[in-house]
Amino acid sequence: MTEKEFARLVREQKETIYTVCYMFSDNPDEVSDLFQETLINLWRGFRRFRGDSQVRTYVWRVALNTCISADRKRKRRLSERRSDAGLENLSASLYEAEAADIKQARLLHDRIARLGMFDRAIVLLWLEDLSYEEIGAIVGISARNVGVRLFRIKEELKHNK
Repeated sequence: MTEKEFARLVREQKETIYTVCYMFSDNPDEVSDLFQETLINLWRGFRRFRGDSQVRTYVWRVALNTCISADRKRKRRLSERRSDAGLENLSASLYEAEAADIKQARLLHDRIARLGMFDRAIVLLWLEDLSYEEIGAIVGISARNVGVRLFRIKEELKHNK
C-alpha cells in the first residue's frame, strides 16, 4: 500500500477509528494517542490483509484490538486509589451536568465501560448500526451468537446500576 492509498484509507475511515477510540476513553489526549496507535497498527499490518472481508471490517478490527490492548495496559498501571478518585470525579461531574440527555449519555457510557472488553466491542458496533453479520465478522462469532450476546448485554445494562 502506498502512502497516498493509506492517506485515502485514513480519510475514509477516520470517523470509524475515532468512534472506537472514544468508546475506550473520553480524554481527548488519550483518544488522540489511541488514534495514532491505530494508524501505526493499520500501516504495519495492512500488507497482511488478505481481502477476506471489507476494508471497513478490517479497520474496525484493528482499531478495537488496538484500544483493547491499550486499555489492558492502562488498567494494569492504575492503582485502586486512582480508580476510586476517578469514580468520585465522575460522580461529581454527573451531578453537576444540567441537561438530562448529557446525564443519560454519561450514565450509559459508564455502564458500557463496566462491561467486559468483548461485550463493549459488540455494543459499540451495534450502536454504529452494523448488522449482526458485520459484527460477527469483526469480533469472530456467528451472527446468531451476536444476537444472543446483545440480548444478555442489554439485560445487564438495564440491571447494572
